Amino acid sequence: MLRVFLMVLMLFISVPAMADPPKRIVSLAPQITEILYALDLGDNIVGVTTFCDYPPEAREKPKIGGMSNPSLEAVVSLEPDIVVMTTDGNPKEFQARLETLQIKHYVFTARRISELPDAIRDVGAALGVKERADEFAGELQRTLNGFRDKKTVAPLRVLFIVWPEPLVVAGPGTAVDDAIELLGHENIAAGARLNYPKYSLEEVLRQAPDAILIGGMGQEDMKKVSVGLLDRLKNTSAVREGRVYYMGDGLFRLGPRVVDGIEEMADVLDEACK
Repeated sequence: MLRVFLMVLMLFISVPAMADPPKRIVSLAPQITEILYALDLGDNIVGVTTFCDYPPEAREKPKIGGMSNPSLEAVVSLEPDIVVMTTDGNPKEFQARLETLQIKHYVFTARRISELPDAIRDVGAALGVKERADEFAGELQRTLNGFRDKKTVAPLRVLFIVWPEPLVVAGPGTAVDDAIELLGHENIAAGARLNYPKYSLEEVLRQAPDAILIGGMGQEDMKKVSVGLLDRLKNTSAVREGRVYYMGDGLFRLGPRVVDGIEEMADVLDEACK
């Protein structure tokens, strides 16, 4: 029991608030990298994952591997003042290895849109940029409140497709689900048991979504890879009446661009309501 208590305590005290920003930061997740750039810490980043592709200058940073399999050797070689990691994608074992080597680290724990402003404040305080983080988080919170205050005239039943073949959709506990609810609509996969469940064609037909949104992932041409699926869904009102929309990847990362993703979703769902 004492060991568990100490491990939990380490999670919260591994990084005290810093007086000055660390000069050498390694980011272990794309959303972390985007947050660091938003807090004007881009020049302090010395290493990122292979998935960190935004902003464009992040692509030029040294790579330490993927989110789920970062290279400890690569991280150590960069001599970081701090490693910033996340509970949403990074392995817990890697945190334990950092602790064993006494490498300072910070764990970003937000998983929901509502948690993002406070999480940005916390990481800013931990990295010595509290004033900038407070300002940015305040702007973000005001924007989110604006979405919440907007009245939806005709709520829609929405299906958000993450990948068409096999069919994977956005379920509960995701930023996509949060955004749909925030805008006053209903995610037909909200009752699923997984965050990103596989859905059958029969289930989609049964639930008959009013609108289908297809997210952009990587460099794939989502229109091309979705042709077969949409043909099989041609009898749904969403496909039959042209309420199928292609979106970017703003809602796939819980970071600064989540606002862009919500705005994009708001625009297409407003269009679908007409």
